[in-house]
Amino acid sequence: MKVGDEKRGFTLIELLVVISIISLLMAIVLPTFNKVRRQARAVVAAQNQKEIISGTTLFASDNNERFPESVATVGFGNSWNWSDPTKLTGNTHRSPGIHRAMSEYLRSYIPDARTMYCPNAPQRYKYLQQAWEAGDEWDYPEDDSFSTDPVGGTYCFYWNYTGYVGGRRVVFRGPQGPASGGRKYSKLLVTDYFGYDHWRSPWSHGSCEQFGGAEINPETWLLSAYWFREADIEDTPEIKLRAGYTDGHVETYSPSDTVPMKVSITADGTTPYPDGMGPGIFFLPRNALH
Repeated sequence: MKVGDEKRGFTLIELLVVISIISLLMAIVLPTFNKVRRQARAVVAAQNQKEIISGTTLFASDNNERFPESVATVGFGNSWNWSDPTKLTGNTHRSPGIHRAMSEYLRSYIPDARTMYCPNAPQRYKYLQQAWEAGDEWDYPEDDSFSTDPVGGTYCFYWNYTGYVGGRRVVFRGPQGPASGGRKYSKLLVTDYFGYDHWRSPWSHGSCEQFGGAEINPETWLLSAYWFREADIEDTPEIKLRAGYTDGHVETYSPSDTVPMKVSITADGTTPYPDGMGPGIFFLPRNALH
């Protein structure tokens, strides 16, 4: 064997040792890195909701202590019903005095649309900032139809929203202003999306927060991407969710701390979509009903 051959063989062994050490270090460091990244996103998510609380509260202080109207509606005049509470831009103007886009109320208080979006969602809606800035005039640029298009996000927005809860408390009523609350109105303003049996993912749990076994339900021209997993309604995933309230605090809760709410097909909130139809169930934090 030549001296050069011995040197090349020794160098190869060294390379294999280095690769083994790097692989070992990656196995140790990667879980820690992923945990740190999740924690960082959790901080951003909580900050987003605090900024939403701040923005809606500032709007109310400039508008007779009343929060913006909900844009999660379908129809106009006296023949309208509720829609998915994730709506950032609704289908149509409910009346001439009510905007179809949330940004028409909040853009001067929250200029960056990323604030209105869960950072743990699989991906950000392609035209999020453009839709936020366009407001009532938003129309999906890749759609050639003559109708204007709605936009669904990854948070649920509950100010001036009404939904069907059932049981002794028939309806959920979101806050009308910073001081509203008590028995009639909830203090809940915003939550992470967590639901079941949406028409895009039947018989499945869906959330903007990633959970075990979840797959990506991809973005459409109307709705944002989210995580989902097919399962029975009782088989709830282990997941940490966040909710923001009118008093300014953001709390963390789990699926075991929730109450199911259905979207209503009547303005008073007393008649839900039939099972298997519509946007499915949205889980409210139990504290929202107190």
